[in-house]
Order: sequence, then structure tokens, then C-alpha cells
Amino acid sequence: MVATRQSHQHDKPGDFSTRLGLLNLTQEKRELLSKANTLCAELHNHQQQNIAMEMVEILVEMNLDADTLATAYITPSFLANLIDIDTVSDVMGSHVATLLTGVAQMATISTLAHQGTGTVQVDNIRRMLLAMVEDVRAVVIKLAEQVCHLREVKNANEEERVIAAKETADIFAPLANRLGIGQLKWELEDLSFRYLHPDVYKNIAKQLDDKRLGREAYMVDMVEQVKTKLAQAGIKGEVYGRPKHIYSIYKKMAQKNYEFDQLFDIRAMRIVVDELQDCYGALGIVHTNWRHLNKEFDDYIATPKQNGYQSIHTVVFGPEGKTVEIQIRTHAMHQDAELGVAAHWMYKEGALPGRGSGYEQKISWLRKLLQWQEEVVDGSDLAEELKNQVVEDRVYIFTPRGDIFDLPLGATPLDFAYYIHSNVGHRCIGAKVFGKIVPFTHQLHTGDQVEILTQKQPNPSRDWLNPSLGYIKSSRARAKIHHWFKQLDRDKNLSAGKEILDNELQKLDLTYKNLEPAITRYNFKELDDLMVAIGAGDVRLNQLLNFITDRSDDEPVIRFKNPTKISGDKNGIVVDGVGSLMSHVAKCCRPVPGESIIGYITQGRGIGVHRTDCDSFNNLRTQHPERVIAVSWSDEINGSYALCIKIEASDRAGLIRDISSVLANEKVNVLNMNMETVDDRQLALFTMQVEVHDLSSTNRLLSKLDQIEGVHEAKRSH
Repeated sequence: MVATRQSHQHDKPGDFSTRLGLLNLTQEKRELLSKANTLCAELHNHQQQNIAMEMVEILVEMNLDADTLATAYITPSFLANLIDIDTVSDVMGSHVATLLTGVAQMATISTLAHQGTGTVQVDNIRRMLLAMVEDVRAVVIKLAEQVCHLREVKNANEEERVIAAKETADIFAPLANRLGIGQLKWELEDLSFRYLHPDVYKNIAKQLDDKRLGREAYMVDMVEQVKTKLAQAGIKGEVYGRPKHIYSIYKKMAQKNYEFDQLFDIRAMRIVVDELQDCYGALGIVHTNWRHLNKEFDDYIATPKQNGYQSIHTVVFGPEGKTVEIQIRTHAMHQDAELGVAAHWMYKEGALPGRGSGYEQKISWLRKLLQWQEEVVDGSDLAEELKNQVVEDRVYIFTPRGDIFDLPLGATPLDFAYYIHSNVGHRCIGAKVFGKIVPFTHQLHTGDQVEILTQKQPNPSRDWLNPSLGYIKSSRARAKIHHWFKQLDRDKNLSAGKEILDNELQKLDLTYKNLEPAITRYNFKELDDLMVAIGAGDVRLNQLLNFITDRSDDEPVIRFKNPTKISGDKNGIVVDGVGSLMSHVAKCCRPVPGESIIGYITQGRGIGVHRTDCDSFNNLRTQHPERVIAVSWSDEINGSYALCIKIEASDRAGLIRDISSVLANEKVNVLNMNMETVDDRQLALFTMQVEVHDLSSTNRLLSKLDQIEGVHEAKRSH
């Protein structure tokens, strides 16, 4: 038969005082429940009051404390928005208000009721429910509320029943099992099974009912025989018939492909003793007097289940050769099996007897749950991600569609955006939490519903990588932003490298095909990779050209376009192929050897040499196109060129030292340097003038500076 509690059986529930009088409560619990009733008396309708009292009756049997009972009584009114948390805190105290907040957080699960949730998503939800409340009692209250909800929808339409049943079967029954609360688990499973598979449920219930009288008479006789044998052996204990749950019968029939009559445990009893050694003593007596089935023996005392369940299960042949399942456990094990984590909870005035290590082990196990099926990222961040998998280090966030993402504690909307997809993070321009705009530095909390606002084009900021600004928390988001800027620098270096190679190949009368041996020589996969390395200064142009021109004799001889070296002026400038004329490097763009240049004839100062992409030159050319003249770099350049560089970085100790080390290693002469700080953003801004020899050394220097920890950007300035 299906287990029923007294609280089920109020076909015509009485008023609050009548039902309260039927409960065996301490004075403290009575007073706090009466205060809760006074608070909700004018708010509760008849149905809500009935649910509230049913929840209390369920939790009373689980020996929960006064705060928990009062919270359960207020829950229906609070979830219906009939009362606010401040009022509860003022009237009932902060403990009840905190518990009530935890229960309300768990109510977020209802947003998923209409969605088809996959296995991974359902597991995320279970873990979220455990993590989102500070107090496990809130989970127990929610489970009790779900039991009452299932009872209430008994006469509702089929769609409502199925939604409630599926939600229970997927989330709440497994959650009760993980918490070890058998007393609620069985009812949640049976009621949800009844609504999801009504025909199968009725068939099993009918077969149980048809044979109930004969089975009960048989079990009365068997129980008396076992009691007698135990008493003769001097073992004290309780022996009674155990109710059978329809869902457990169905599961066993399905798993073992049995018919109803083939089940061993339709007839079942339980032996509950005082001491652990008495469990094995009782087992010896049972096996001595009745033949047992070897394949149906399980010792969950020696090897407990993952949720902490302990008991000995055996099946014996009783009178008339009929099988009887017997469970043997101690009173403490029985308490744990029925109440789970709730069996160890603390009363307001102190710890329950036996709380100690058993409780701590249960909580420790709950935390280990959160390590299951976690998503980890590749590479060096693996250890950090694994470190964050315990309950107190995670927050669980909803999308507007109800999907759940678990993020590190302290995660921000930008972390959330990058967890959804890299492109969502790159295009993120804002975020809403429960419909309200929040800054990027806002720390998300479990249960938050977050909507990410995006633009069409990706445009992440280097500020997001600054730890002191608090834009991102997770290494996963940080790695994706780093990758984006690396790709952005790749495009910049690719363009610079291509420009350098085009100039040199033109001088040497070569094509890109001549570079194919160099691609293999420098361990690159394609020509673009070689160009990026040249643009970044990782591959020296002179070495590359020497390698190409020094190829073996069996390869085609490379012919130079102009084998005669042309010397330029003191700046290394050749004007229209005629050699040295008076020239000067324009201060507006300060070109360096290797860059594409063009000349402009000035009045009295000779030829001003500009980069071809210089804005000032383009303005001059528009006004006086006749003054434009072709110029190029000399084949022999030995001088140095002044260049202005700007660096933006997070202000930190040792930053100047690191920048100076890079300048020294690259043998760069610093002409002058200026630094200023922006206190409100904790930024350091450097402006320096340095001497460089060519474009390759310039790009290499900028690349090295950009790699310094905390540097957001290092670029040329004019």
C-alpha cells in the first residue's frame, strides 16, 4: 500500500486552532505559528490556509524547528505577493525572513515548467537549487510545498497536472533523493507517476488492493515469528510491515522485466534495532530460520548509497514458500533514511542530538554534488575552473528564456555574455537584470534573470582586461577577450608585414612564390603567418632576405631590379632615383625605413618626406598636386629616426621597471619620457620619444611593449 500521513487525511480541515491542537508541538513552536497566523489571517484565502497548514504538518513530522514551521506557514502568502519581506522581518524576525527569501529564490524553477529540459539542463537545475540558498531548510520547505501542490492539482485539468508532475519527476523527487529525505521522496514520486502514467498506476494499485487482505494477514503472522526469534536471541528492536510504494514497484518491474507476481518485495517488513551490531545479529537470525535469496542481498551499511542511505536488504522464503523482503537498520539509520539532511538540522536553541559528524558529512557530500558534469575550459585555466566547482563558489543565472548558466562567484554581466557565446560577449554594450539596466561591474547573484544588450559589430574594450576595474571575473571570458585582441593585432601586423614585403620584393624583382621556402624554414603554415611575424618584428627582414638570396645553386638565380646600390642623403632618402637632395622627415607622421613614403616640395626647406597614408600630406596634395614627388629609402641606411610612442596601462608597482627593461633589451635609445596618472581609472599614460632604425624594429618594440602585464595599448603617436 502507498504510505500516507495523517496530514493527507483532512477531507474537511478544521480551523487553525483545531489543527494546531492536533500537533504535538513545544510552546515556542505554538507561539511562533500563532504569530504567523495573525500576520497572514487576513491575507490567506481558504485554499492558501489549507496549503500552509499542510506544509506545517509535513514538516512537524520531520522534527524541524520553529523558524522553519513559521516560514512554511507564511510561504503561500509571500509567493502570492500578498506580503513583503520587510513586514515579515519586522513581525517574525530576520531568521524567518532569510529562510523565506531562500524559498522565494527556489520558486524561480517554475519558469522552466513549460520547457523541454535536457539531461544536462535538469542536472544544472538540481545543483542550482542546492546552491542558491544559504540554508538547506529552505530546500526542505520547497519540497513540502511541492507535495502540497501535487495534492492540489489532483482535480485540475490534465495539462496542469502533467506540468506539475514532470517538474516533480525531473527536479524535486531526485532532489529529495539526493538530500536523503525518503519521507518526501516516495510521495513526490508516487503522485507524479500517478499523473504522468495514470493507467499503469491504477493497474498496479488495483493488483495491490486485490491481494491486500491476504498479504496483510500473512505479514502479521510473519512479523510475530520474527519478533519471537529476536526476543529469544536477546535482541531488542521493532518489527513491522513496510508499506510499498507504487512507483518503486513500477521501477522494479521495468528494470527487471518482471510481472507483478514475480516481484520479491510485495510482502515487506522492517527490523529497527538500537545498535549497529544488532543489525548483523538480526540478519544472522533471519538467515538461520528462513532460506534467503543470495542475488537479492545488499549491505548498504558497509557500503552506503551516495546520498548516505544505510540499511541491510535481504529477501527470504517465508511460510508457504512466499518471498518476503526484510530491511534491517538502526534507529539512527532509519531517522536518516526518512528525514535525510533534515534529521541533523539545528534548533534555534542549539544542536540536535547526534548532529556532529553525520551532519557535516552530509553537507560535505552536497557540496561534492556540484562537481558532477561541470563544463571545464581547455588549457592552463583548467585548475582554476575546477577550483570553482564547490557550492559557495558558483552562482546560477537565468536567461530570459529560462536557460541556466553557472558562473564563478562574483561574475559580472560580461562574464555571462561570454559564457553564452564569444560573439555575444564581443558585441555586448549593456545588460539588464530583471529588466533594469546594470553596469558591467555589477556582481550577479544566483536566481538573477539577465538579458544581454548587443550591437551589430564586435567592439570589446581593453579596459575589460584590467583586473582592478572589475569588469570580468572568469578566466574563460578573459581568454576570449585576449584572443580577440590577438586576432585584431594579427590583422594590423598582417597589413604592416605585407607592406614591408611588397616594397622589398619589388626592389628585388621577386614574387610571393619566392617566399615559399621561407614559410617552411620559419615553421609557418601559410604566407599570411609569415607576414604577421614580419609585421610584429618576430622575423627580421634582413635574415629573411638573406635566406632567400642564399638559396642553393640548383635553384633559379634571383635577379635584382637595380644591382647598383643607391645612396641617399643624411636621412636615407632618395629623390626620384637621382640620389641625394636636401630633405627632411615630416614631424606629422615621422616615417621610418620600411614604410611606404612620398615627397612634397616645400618652400625653402627642401623636400618633406611623409608616409603615404599621412592625413597632412593628403591635404597638401589636394591643394598643390604639382609639388608631389616620388621618393624612396636608400639601400644603405645607417642612421636612426626619432619616433613618438604612447603607452596606456593599468597603474601598478614595477610597471616603469618592466617598460625600461623592454627598451633596454631592444637597445632603444630614449630621448625623453613623460608619465601621468588618471586616478579615477587607475591608469598610467606614458609619452616617450625614442630612436629607431627601421619599421621592423619599430613593430617589434611595440609588440614587446604590448605584451607587458597591464599594458592596454602601445602605439605610435605623431
